[in-house]
Amino acid sequence: MSDRTVTHGTFVIERPYGAAPARVFAAFADPAKKRKWFAEGEESEMEHYALDFREGGREEVRFRAKNGWKFTNHTVFQDILPNQHIVFVYTMSLDEKRFSSSQATVEFVAKDKGTNLIFTEQGAYFEGADGPKMRQDGWRLLLDALGNWLEKP
Repeated sequence: MSDRTVTHGTFVIERPYGAAPARVFAAFADPAKKRKWFAEGEESEMEHYALDFREGGREEVRFRAKNGWKFTNHTVFQDILPNQHIVFVYTMSLDEKRFSSSQATVEFVAKDKGTNLIFTEQGAYFEGADGPKMRQDGWRLLLDALGNWLEKP
């Protein structure tokens, strides 16, 4: 029997955006919009992207990092309340070896003429995983990319 380790972690990231909750929510719900800020990037080459945004629906992203590593994200949407919140579970794999499983909640809170986005993740990170700190850093970069996308007309 091998010694398998699991590290648990929870983090919360809050971001203010100058766009209304409906526009920020649409950036998660619309496949063409989400692909732009979430799946495409200069640091990796996307091999596959699919989004079926509904409760019970799935999202799958496969990409290859510049160092050649192949990553896969599998997501299942658990609860969706338009313009208010999205709850999803997702796993991440490196070259077909799963290294984490997480539940995440994205809340869209109207504030002034914009949105306060609250992202909460509870994760289980297996041996060889990136761990809670690196995952939080990754989501910070993704939410920065969302902010940059929202600033475009």
